[in-house]
Amino acid sequence: MESYFKIGIITSSHGVRGEMKVFPTTDDPRRFKKCKNVFIEDKTGFVPFEVEGVRVAPDKVLLKLKGIDSPEAVAGFRQKGIFVDREHAVSLNKDEYFIADLYGLKVHDENNSVIGELEEVIQTGANDVYQIKLTDGRELLLPAIRDCILDVDVEQGFIKVHILDGLLD
Repeated sequence: MESYFKIGIITSSHGVRGEMKVFPTTDDPRRFKKCKNVFIEDKTGFVPFEVEGVRVAPDKVLLKLKGIDSPEAVAGFRQKGIFVDREHAVSLNKDEYFIADLYGLKVHDENNSVIGELEEVIQTGANDVYQIKLTDGRELLLPAIRDCILDVDVEQGFIKVHILDGLLD
């Protein structure tokens, strides 16, 4: 399981005091306001930073981190990801999962036979679509709806599915 989740990507500086523009990769950018600490990945690992301020705009988040006090300092972080650790990630409801935890799960059919592995989660707006690499090399796009997704067990490493008629044709 992933220990860190990407919530945004630093795009540029904003102003003269070290504020940074962040492209949010989370489904709710307002979550940045709840962050007391975030992490930025570098060659040595995930480096923690204390959050000093957050402003949420329609298409970006303006983020101020302690110790980053100039546009020049922000420039060194351009295109780097902003992460939260699992401990401080948002709480999930029953039958909700972090997308990062689904990648690589074995996919079983209703008879518990392994049919493939989850490669990608495509977010369409209406519902997610699971891209599954089948054991025979083909690809299956399966809607992540109750009719198709029968069980998800991240701890055991599998997803049990029902394939609707016509999806494998």
